[in-house]
Amino acid sequence: MTEQPDAAPRAPKGVDTEKPSAARVYDWYLGGSQNWAVDREFGRRVEQQWSLVRPGAQQNREFMNRVVRAALAAGVRQFIDLGSGVPTAGNVHEVIEAELDDEDHAAVVYVDYEPVAVAHATLILEDEAATDWAGIVQADMRDPKAVLRHPRTVELIDFGRPVCVMMMAVLHFVGPDDHPDELVATYRDALAPGSWLAISQMSEGDGSGEALAGLRWFVEQYRKTSNPVWMRDREEIEPFFGGWPLLEPGITHLPDWRPERELNAVEAAATPFAWCGVARKP
Repeated sequence: MTEQPDAAPRAPKGVDTEKPSAARVYDWYLGGSQNWAVDREFGRRVEQQWSLVRPGAQQNREFMNRVVRAALAAGVRQFIDLGSGVPTAGNVHEVIEAELDDEDHAAVVYVDYEPVAVAHATLILEDEAATDWAGIVQADMRDPKAVLRHPRTVELIDFGRPVCVMMMAVLHFVGPDDHPDELVATYRDALAPGSWLAISQMSEGDGSGEALAGLRWFVEQYRKTSNPVWMRDREEIEPFFGGWPLLEPGITHLPDWRPERELNAVEAAATPFAWCGVARKP
């Protein structure tokens, strides 16, 4: 992957650029431009311990891009991205703009609880003149009512029509005490027939050796923070879809969901450490 130049974008007013932000670090993993030197340094330290963090993040973003394109091809025009972080480096509204012509309308709601992510998202959407059809909601995805009833959500999303809800690499921040089955069910119940639910989830999968040790180090670091990470295997992820029919090819590793390109050796090494799937409400 090409290293980004150590240049700084325009900072949103009031955002601290002296401390690393999880959202901006993830943007760096993806090759984005919405990150500062402090974020890059933090990301490099993580990468030294788990070398697959960047290819893993890229696989997750590519899966999301393929889901958005598939949903658009199926006629879905409304999207809710839970735990969206900074909406850059090929995020939902960018994919939509690339796929649809000016006469075809869509709506996007990004959701993140981090004030820094919301500030960056607001600035990006304003700079790109996308605020009439894409918005950011500051809320914790673990509080579905706050997300679904937020004025911006209600303004942009018609829940009487199909919606694609995306939980991309966010459920691993939802622990047992958060009752993840009930949480995801609340989102499913709010959706009209024909809606899509897309999930990706970090996992130890069938990983082994140094890569698995690095992932466990990664998890242990997060367990020391206010955002601990919870690994789940395939059997634990399937119930989240609530019996909705899974779209082909079912629950797979990230690069195996309707792949569009070949993997290199490093990307292949990252493959076991996440599962994903997409289901459609009957």
